[in-house]
Amino acid sequence: MLRGKTAIVTGGGSGLGEATCKLFAEHEANVVIADFNFEAAIRVHSELYQLGYDSIPIKVDVSDRESVDAMVKDVINSYGKIDILVNNAGITMDSTLVKMTQAQWDQVIAVNQTGVFNCTQAVVKSMLEQKAGRIINTSSIVGRFGNFGQTNYAATKAAVIAMTQTWAKELGRKGITINAVAPGFIRTPMTAAMPPEVLEKMAKMVPVQRLGAPEDISNTYLFLASDMGKYVNGAVIAVDGGLVI
Repeated sequence: MLRGKTAIVTGGGSGLGEATCKLFAEHEANVVIADFNFEAAIRVHSELYQLGYDSIPIKVDVSDRESVDAMVKDVINSYGKIDILVNNAGITMDSTLVKMTQAQWDQVIAVNQTGVFNCTQAVVKSMLEQKAGRIINTSSIVGRFGNFGQTNYAATKAAVIAMTQTWAKELGRKGITINAVAPGFIRTPMTAAMPPEVLEKMAKMVPVQRLGAPEDISNTYLFLASDMGKYVNGAVIAVDGGLVI
């Protein structure tokens, strides 16, 4: 489904990003595993290499524009083009409003919001030249409905939705589609650290009675990145098992 396409996946070294890199590689994309944790990116690259898939690991700090520009330059030098960008990198630093520090606010905004802006603006020039591109942004259900103790995270995920819908209006006529995916409760290394009773309670809140798997999200990314999703633009797709209806 992605044969010959070049895809950058930020946060590609673990969780949703890792699942996306592996799925895109299976569908014959040239995969750029971009992650601040370079060791994690190398591990995913090694696994893909052993399976005969084409990928490169790149260390990137999405909050640093120079780092992002360097990544884009490296990808163009390696593959000659960028067809797909998955803005998946993100962090959490949870705290209630009265206890949240300035550093907690600034760092989450820098990665989750400014990082999406940096990466998207950096790849758009290449996509405009080829008059085609797919940009997929990772939002969250908390970006629509908030969540206790996540002022910073919810704010960034709401901003991702707003940026997605704005860019869809600006770039759709140029052959570039931009969409957002809003995951619900997903099993990732982050949730794996939670007590089993908490995970069980979370699962019971979901109408389908289970937490999502990373593949539930990566499959949605694949649809949007492929020709099957070519008429979807400016959408916010909730993948949450019906948690928010």
